[in-house]
Amino acid sequence: MTKIRKFMKSFGWPRIIIGLFLLSLFIIAPFVGVNLGTSLSDTLIRFGMNSVLVLAMVPMIHSGCGLNFGLPLGIIAGLLGGTLSIQFGFTGGLSFLMAIILATPFGLLFGWGYGSLLNRVKGGEMMIATYVGFSSVAFMCMMWLILPYNHPTMIWGYAGSGLRTTISTEGFYLHTLNNFLQIQIGEKLIIPTGMILFFALMAFLVWAFLHTKTGTAMTAVGSNPVFARASGINIDRTRTLSVMMSTWLGAIGILVYQQSFGFIQLYMGPFYMALPAVSAILIGGASVNKASITNVVIGTLFFQGILTMTPSVMNSIIHTDMSEVIRIVVSNGMILYALTRKSEVSR
Repeated sequence: MTKIRKFMKSFGWPRIIIGLFLLSLFIIAPFVGVNLGTSLSDTLIRFGMNSVLVLAMVPMIHSGCGLNFGLPLGIIAGLLGGTLSIQFGFTGGLSFLMAIILATPFGLLFGWGYGSLLNRVKGGEMMIATYVGFSSVAFMCMMWLILPYNHPTMIWGYAGSGLRTTISTEGFYLHTLNNFLQIQIGEKLIIPTGMILFFALMAFLVWAFLHTKTGTAMTAVGSNPVFARASGINIDRTRTLSVMMSTWLGAIGILVYQQSFGFIQLYMGPFYMALPAVSAILIGGASVNKASITNVVIGTLFFQGILTMTPSVMNSIIHTDMSEVIRIVVSNGMILYALTRKSEVSR
């Protein structure tokens, strides 16, 4: 009993309640006509789609920069990489690889500028980051029309210039990761092994980096800046590095999302994409100054699982198609709950 109490205290009652609620949805699903295999597949696919975006929160939290509400800046870098990969005519797995390579310099450059800005506003990073994300999306709404793209699948047909609002990845890098080593059990249950393995690789790289000398210095800066400065650590440089990492991971994350979703969403598409990622890692047990890979995994599973299961189960119970309304209520409710959990804790 002592071990159980210790586990419940460390795991936290909020996560236990959310976990039990998600488990109850899976138990109820077969009794109200919802296919359990399809529901599990959808949850795993959503987990794979969003997990790298949630992982992007970890470096900035470790360095004391707080939650990355400026994630749309990294997403824009990924969008540039994806559209350039299509523009240059790459297809298949090579298209996805080239999208990552082309997005990397944009992610690092944007991250450097973003980090330099946050170093000037210490203490108000999350508020500034929010407006960095919003303003960058608004600025790119103009740039998507001006940039000299000319690939016929991406530009407006009647104008002959400017990118469309939504661009299909079919014929390019659609389901590159989804179909890699995919496992199908029965008719409905599909496990997107490729996406899960890719997330595992990215998570391992982040974990390994945080255990290097530089990663330890980054954690020290977030825990105690005075001690870090006394130890000879360049605080501003370390913080900028964490922001660059976070922005780059955001760029990779949106490419993983796109290859599964099937479309590149431009213009106002990235505007609110930081909120689900922030909420997921907070629900997973992270705070504004402490996060781990476990928080990422648990939070993404819980957030995406409830977002997947609640509309389908509720629709089947009340026999009315209110899936979109329920999805909006549940997602925003979880975001609101998560943002009230962002208490600062000691390491």
